[in-house]
Amino acid sequence: MKSLKVILCCIPWLAACTPEDSSPLVQSSAAIVFEGARLITGNENAPIENSVFVVEDGKFTQIGAHGDLAPPAGAQRIDLSGKTVMPAIVDLHVHLGYLDVMGMTDTPANFSRQNLVDHLARLAYYGVSAGLSMGLDRGDVPYEVRAETPPGVARLLTAGAGIARPDASTGNPDRRDVAYGVDTEAAARAAVRELASRGVDIVKIWVDDRGGTVEKLTPELYGAVIDEARAQGLQVAAHIFNLEDAKGLLRANLHGFAHGVRDLTLDDEFMALLAEHPDVFLIPNLPERGPRTDADLQFAGETLPAAAIEAMRAQQSTFEVDPDELFETQAANLVRMYEAGVRVGFGTDGDGAAWDVHEELVDMVAAGMTPADVIVAATSTSAEIMGLDDLGAVAVGKSADFIVLDENPLDDILNTRQIASVYLRGTAVDRGALRAR
Repeated sequence: MKSLKVILCCIPWLAACTPEDSSPLVQSSAAIVFEGARLITGNENAPIENSVFVVEDGKFTQIGAHGDLAPPAGAQRIDLSGKTVMPAIVDLHVHLGYLDVMGMTDTPANFSRQNLVDHLARLAYYGVSAGLSMGLDRGDVPYEVRAETPPGVARLLTAGAGIARPDASTGNPDRRDVAYGVDTEAAARAAVRELASRGVDIVKIWVDDRGGTVEKLTPELYGAVIDEARAQGLQVAAHIFNLEDAKGLLRANLHGFAHGVRDLTLDDEFMALLAEHPDVFLIPNLPERGPRTDADLQFAGETLPAAAIEAMRAQQSTFEVDPDELFETQAANLVRMYEAGVRVGFGTDGDGAAWDVHEELVDMVAAGMTPADVIVAATSTSAEIMGLDDLGAVAVGKSADFIVLDENPLDDILNTRQIASVYLRGTAVDRGALRAR
């Protein structure tokens, strides 16, 4: 997990202010023509140099090279010469709403609409069009926010409450009351049916004993969850750690992994099971590789006060790699699964601070994927995994969610941080207003 909760619980964060309070939006006209940019569409096609695309009513209506289109007469024109455009990112693993907007604490008591919307605004600031909240959502608020999609913020998807053994939902004592605790197959199926009645976007399960500190779902229990979810038309994503659990989940016909295998490198038996389940997906959530650089801290500082950044800088001198989260093992497993044809999506396991999406992009390239491959994973593949037909690519008919960059991320993935502007649903996010608060 790329998280700074230890730091942020001690440093006052920015003042609470929802998008409804400050209206951090720049309203678009009926039709806007964007011209001159290098366009990365989010699929495997080559970029369109000197592109032209038209946005109307929040959607892409025309896309092509300069001279190939006939834009609407009288449309507003925006010159993006020298820029690069890519689709907005889809983060398939976040935990939003807990980190207090003032940064004082990170507890269940903080979970609120205000925190949730603020975190979605931060995702928007960093170029994220949608975030999937993975199994720690409380009460009705997440469903209400999902239905409303407040202006100027990322779209929320939710797994609602995940499923685990009683009192073992996440290994975090403050949040163990969130998940459905199940000890029987009947209870497991009942939990899935209740989630289905609420219209969750996916079912989250935990199959991890947290270093022997909690019990984990047994094959009989997670098998019942997966079977019932399929009957209800839902996918199941599993938090895992161990290779043997990953094998058991594949045998149980799991849809996808919410983490990669972390204890061992993948063996031939696992790869053979993968071949039998060609539709499975992986959300890697790579661990940190080392201390953050000054450039990392400067980027994070766009949305954090100076005191927080200084505390982060001080912490870097004592950074130690967690032996249970070794990057090399997870990187090797990611590349082997990707080269085997597994659908690799994108997720951060983030807590709402949001700049970590760009750390994950860098880490996936460091693992061995190309910048082009990683951009596809973070956009169109992630959207496809969740059935988000209107997100993940710059294509006619899709929602106009895109990032305008000053530099080309295909040359260097770090260039995704060179954000000139972000558009969600055809409207420019007022990043200046968000940064100011």
